[in-house]
Amino acid sequence: MCWEIYPGFAGSEVLYNEDGSVRGVATGDMGVGKEGEQKDTYMRGMELRGKYTLFGEGVRGSLSKELIRKFNLDEGRDPQKFGIGIKELWEVDPKKHKKGLIQHSFGWPLKANTGGGSFLYHFDDNLVSVGFVVHLNYKNPHLSPFEEFQRFKTHPSIRETFEGGKRISYGARAITEGGFQSVPKLTFPGGALIGCSAGFVNVPRIKGSHNAMATGMMAANAAFEAVKDGRQADTLSAYDEAYVGSHVEKDLKRVRNVKPLWSKLGTIIGVGLGGIDMWMNQLGIGLPFTLKHGKPDHAATESADKHKPIDYPKPDGEISFDRLSSVFLSATNHEEDQPVHLRLTDDTVPIAHNLPVFDEPAQRYCPAGVYEVMREDDGSDPRFVINAQNCVHCKTCDIKDPTQNINWTVPEGGGGPNYPNM
Repeated sequence: MCWEIYPGFAGSEVLYNEDGSVRGVATGDMGVGKEGEQKDTYMRGMELRGKYTLFGEGVRGSLSKELIRKFNLDEGRDPQKFGIGIKELWEVDPKKHKKGLIQHSFGWPLKANTGGGSFLYHFDDNLVSVGFVVHLNYKNPHLSPFEEFQRFKTHPSIRETFEGGKRISYGARAITEGGFQSVPKLTFPGGALIGCSAGFVNVPRIKGSHNAMATGMMAANAAFEAVKDGRQADTLSAYDEAYVGSHVEKDLKRVRNVKPLWSKLGTIIGVGLGGIDMWMNQLGIGLPFTLKHGKPDHAATESADKHKPIDYPKPDGEISFDRLSSVFLSATNHEEDQPVHLRLTDDTVPIAHNLPVFDEPAQRYCPAGVYEVMREDDGSDPRFVINAQNCVHCKTCDIKDPTQNINWTVPEGGGGPNYPNM
């Protein structure tokens, strides 16, 4: 068997056969300028064709999103749910390092009606990985997941770990949280969704890589048998059949009501009841029905006039930090002379609608300072600015924008964050 790996080349387009089945993907063109002109470095993208194509793009993949819509793969399913996870890597004082120590929390500094929690992992030589997750179905458009994370680190029981230490890396990424009731149909003519492209994360157990690998193996086995039988570009129904009743489906089914209970009843009551239901399901006596997630995360955002702005403390530069110094640590790099990969369906929406209704939440939900509302010195003439070079590819904007006006697409291959030891 021969493997070909193309690092630095992003899949930017799904290729279709005349009958509508998928025949592969194309990588993006290289050397294209901001205005779409071909530069001296121009190189046409490659077509990668196959008898079957498996899409494992991770959370909210741009091609997977297109396929789900084109083939109605989410028909009859609950909307997919998401969180944003923001993470830092620290080198701490050796006296404070406890190799192998794991700490988890939920709640503070978030209010009870906003889901989220933290993790701290001590590993290797004096390294601590710390992160904070905010569920993206929060209502208050003034909320900033990045600022909530920075505030979390100031808690006395957390701060002491990092005092005297050095922050060495930063990153952010969306997480699928819909689970059992949000998993779409996995197959379509010519291919299948695997891993987080379909959403197999077990949220309460904070696990997902095991299910991603398992579904990749299921799809690969189905494709192998199909090719061996001389088939191509049809639907790999054997993969759908393998998932039903598998350990992956059972893993998700046992915890299916935790997220809806948390969202509907809040952290204190919802998590308590969710834990009981999860424990009872482990014993085979859980709730006999599946709770619904309701509306998608972007639709949960309420108008700004229903909520008070949040007064976040200024960063101290020792434990808490600003966005731009954080982006610097993510080693994010994009070729600046290229088309902006964050595209607006309607350029007027941010200022004409999102600003007066939601106080343009893109200024706050983005953990990298990509989106800004700039004004003249007297506060007039607001303008929506996209600093695409700052993008850490978390996909939060594509998920949380209340009007679904932002479409995250792949930048020129090789661009983006470079997370050392993350």
